[in-house]
Amino acid sequence: MRALITGGGTGGHINPALAIASIIGEHEPDSVFLFAGTPFGMEARLVPQAGYDFAPIKVKGFQRSLSFENIKKNIQAAGYLVTSGPRANEIIKNFKPDVVIGTGGYVSGPVVRQAAKKGIPTVIHEQNAYPGVTTRILTKSVNKVMLTVKEALDYLGNDIDYTVTGLPVRAEILKKNKAEARKELGFDDSFTILSFGGSLGAGCINDTMAEVIRYTRANDMNINHIHGYGGMGKDSFPAAMKKYNVPMKSDRTRISEYINDMDTCMAAADLVICRSGATTLAELEAMGKASILIPSPIVAGNHQYHNAMVLGKVGAAIVIEQKDVKSEEVIKIVEDLYDNPEKVVEMSEHSRSLSIKDTSERIWNTIKSAVYK
Repeated sequence: MRALITGGGTGGHINPALAIASIIGEHEPDSVFLFAGTPFGMEARLVPQAGYDFAPIKVKGFQRSLSFENIKKNIQAAGYLVTSGPRANEIIKNFKPDVVIGTGGYVSGPVVRQAAKKGIPTVIHEQNAYPGVTTRILTKSVNKVMLTVKEALDYLGNDIDYTVTGLPVRAEILKKNKAEARKELGFDDSFTILSFGGSLGAGCINDTMAEVIRYTRANDMNINHIHGYGGMGKDSFPAAMKKYNVPMKSDRTRISEYINDMDTCMAAADLVICRSGATTLAELEAMGKASILIPSPIVAGNHQYHNAMVLGKVGAAIVIEQKDVKSEEVIKIVEDLYDNPEKVVEMSEHSRSLSIKDTSERIWNTIKSAVYK
């Protein structure tokens, strides 16, 4: 199979694209892949690092708020819009794909659209509960739509050929159990919290976790706490820990800028406090983790809130919008879960119930049905 895969801008679009390539390769080892993405996005680095050929195509989204700087950006975006169709045609003509697969981001638009016009089988995958603009446009013309959660249909309509496939998760996150992970981290079997705000960090989560850690230490609660404060907190968070006389690393704490062993830390945790990107939530579900979710308010369509509410509605997570976050309230929630472990077990079971175990097979069967009609 010759598969042209397109998507980019964020890891949330790129990682599923790479996972889909792996799934196809597992079923048809002789498959040939080409990725199309923007030369200024993360995909330009991550795709070649993963060993795949990369074809650049310049596409940018339009800025909605008007300012002198944004007007300049929109002029540039308009120029790219004019050239993106011909460039997409060139990529398709040279590669001659059997299937074109889009995983989101503006770059998916021209590539998938041109392939559909040529009658080439087309498939898209939507990661979020609130679909992006590109997905909403492309559903009208593609052969197959893959969804992470059925809730996305509320914004797409039921008159599309869709399959709820779930989102592929990294195999390594399922390899360690809680006891092994805690031993590796040097923790005992006490209640363990993992908190993070992404590689850049999140000021709201950092500020709140500083107070949570201060409170649990001051009240001698037997809680192990792993926290990744990200680049945003590289000065302020260590300063807060010093002020509160909390060691960055001890038999109860492991606090660092980045978490490079997320599989181990996630396995060790009873409770995860984080944002609600689609990949993170898929991993929480696969591992059956209770969570407190604080969606990022600065993402397109407020999609993290919609993602989080999928877990919140079934009791797998406690969802708090950033504007409503108060340290004292989060401390109360943590204290309640610490005192009532049966609630954590119940949340964990609800989380695991959302996980789709055969995601890889569903994705392969959808792509196969589009190609081999």
